[in-house]
Amino acid sequence: MSIGVWCGRLVTTPKRDVHHGDGIAWLREARLGPEHAIVTSVPDLSEMQPMGLQAWRDLAVEITRLACLRAAPQAVVILYQTDIKVDGRTIDKSYLAMRGAEEAGVHCLWHKVVCRTQPGNTTFGRPAFGHWMAFSRELRLAPDASTPDVLPELGVMTWARAMPMSAARATCEFLLAHTECRVVVDPFCGLGTILAVANEYGLDAIGVELSAKRARKAGRLTTRDGVADSGDSKPT
Repeated sequence: MSIGVWCGRLVTTPKRDVHHGDGIAWLREARLGPEHAIVTSVPDLSEMQPMGLQAWRDLAVEITRLACLRAAPQAVVILYQTDIKVDGRTIDKSYLAMRGAEEAGVHCLWHKVVCRTQPGNTTFGRPAFGHWMAFSRELRLAPDASTPDVLPELGVMTWARAMPMSAARATCEFLLAHTECRVVVDPFCGLGTILAVANEYGLDAIGVELSAKRARKAGRLTTRDGVADSGDSKPT
């Protein structure tokens, strides 16, 4: 976080570092402390072609396990996942995340639902809700730290696979209220939604993205007043 002076007052500007590279390799080498919260989504099967379904399932478990192992004991790992339907089968991503967390020996702080459409509507391709989950090795939450278990709408979406703005903002509010984490780390950051929202809340952010084009956009995305702006004249 950089510090400047404006009208005689110290003003802090949250930092954002976006790296073009492999998020898994970066996670394995990263030195993360209690100030770092890992907030991400496991890459979708469609992004990992020609990887087969079972290999992708194993990878999803491994990514969650690795993230939970790399996070400091009092820090948190927060995931947003939407299930997928493959060949007439629903693949439950929350189950894969829970498996990875259990293999890492961490517990679930909360498991919430984000509505992707109004209840009662029929959806195709993906269910009408997403999973929003938090894990930690040592952090415990008091009963009065509870927050709503269902977010009724997505809010702004910077792209189809982004973390919804509603969950991103609520994530940052949770970090500020209940943890010592002040740096948001997303090793699969896409267009950088959570990085931009973290900066909006005064948190530093670190992102890693395999696509060079997305990494560039993630470095400059802004989110203010419910509006996302990548700095491009073209839509994102």
